[in-house]
Amino acid sequence: MKKSSIIGLVVIAIAVAIIISTSADASAYVTFATAKEMAEKGQTKMIHVVGKLKRTREGKPVGLQPAADKLSVSFLMVDEDQQEQQVFLNDPMPADLLMSEQVVVIGSYKGEVFVADRVLLKCPSKYEAKGT
Repeated sequence: MKKSSIIGLVVIAIAVAIIISTSADASAYVTFATAKEMAEKGQTKMIHVVGKLKRTREGKPVGLQPAADKLSVSFLMVDEDQQEQQVFLNDPMPADLLMSEQVVVIGSYKGEVFVADRVLLKCPSKYEAKGT
């Protein structure tokens, strides 16, 4: 075989290995029920749950409890199956949490509480053209 063919095969093998290793870390979006089942089976990988903050009819968040020192926050979230779950984030409350349309929590269950390592927010766009 030519040297260039061998180098090409090595590069392709490395690329395939990288793709496989990164896809193994990927996590699908699941509901709280599925996340709970995964935790009970001992799966410790980061789980993505998508939903919304629970709100009153007036639009105020329900169950939002920032810590006294403002270094952590707990809130009620409703997933796509309308299941409510207490979520704990051991970080300061994200600035746009109260305005978010959708919330993605990334973490795992610790007992009956979903402990989020990260929170991603989908907020109303500040950049949409306003009607004149």
